Amino acid sequence: MLPTPSSKVRPTSGASGRSARQDDYIVEAAWLYFHEGLNQGDIAKRLDISRASVVNYLAEARRRDYVRITLDSDVFSNNQLASDLKQEFGILEALIVLEDPTSKARSFERVIRAASDWLPKHLNTGDQLGVAWGETIYRLAEVAPKLDLSDLTIVQLIGSKPSKIGFAAENCAATLALRFGAHCANLHAPLLLSTSELCESLKAEPMIASQLETIANCTKVIFAVGTVDVNSHIALTGLLDADILSKMGKQGAAGVICGRIIDQNGAPMPAPNEGQMIGITLEQMREKEMGMLVSAGRDRVPAVRAAIKGGYVTHLATCSASAQMLLEDTS
Repeated sequence: MLPTPSSKVRPTSGASGRSARQDDYIVEAAWLYFHEGLNQGDIAKRLDISRASVVNYLAEARRRDYVRITLDSDVFSNNQLASDLKQEFGILEALIVLEDPTSKARSFERVIRAASDWLPKHLNTGDQLGVAWGETIYRLAEVAPKLDLSDLTIVQLIGSKPSKIGFAAENCAATLALRFGAHCANLHAPLLLSTSELCESLKAEPMIASQLETIANCTKVIFAVGTVDVNSHIALTGLLDADILSKMGKQGAAGVICGRIIDQNGAPMPAPNEGQMIGITLEQMREKEMGMLVSAGRDRVPAVRAAIKGGYVTHLATCSASAQMLLEDTS
């Protein structure tokens, strides 16, 4: 929580009148509730306002990020499922969040928020953290804690691919850098070029070559793994034609990492446009000291399994249902 006035001082109006008083009430209600343990009725009496106003002020404090409620990540990493996953797949750490059986969307948000709190524990002074793209990574960046990691560099792993569904790579990297107070190293190039010749020429440009070197040299990455169905991110963004994607699926394609296809064992399956893309390669992803995969949803399990088998994952954040499915079929 941000620094607040003493709870013994009744909020007073400021130069801006009612707005300033309301801001004071929001901060004071948050202090009394979260620091002093008063219930909403007691706060209403203390501040001489309605209980409904207290509820609204507390919600507004959360919305403004004045208050952030977290659970210790150890709660999710020191459990039997996490231990079983580490032993079965040889990964270093696992973060397993209980699935919400009533809502796929809430399960997704649980994993995202827990992973966003877990990530800073694995960052050190001077780190360069590579950041992938997609809804999972963008949502994680949005809810990440506000920190002051000015010695951290966030590195955009792939070029830009504008689309109507959003979640562009540069937005994912910039949003996380803003939340962490970190430096952002964007990749100032499109993800997909019209020809392989043009792609190679652009990668040879000194500025792009330098940015690609930064990508190759970063030692830690955070990413999601996509599916290969018609509703996958690469299909909806137009990175790969749905018919080609369907054909590759029948040939054994199992997942997508940073726009590149992998088979059921995690081996690269080059798409027809592979030579036209600018960004991190699968070989480079394998070389990282930390590969943190964030995934929620049972439909992602085959892709997650492929990514683990391929050696891209050292740290896994997922839900309990997905973890159980991974353990039930380890073929």
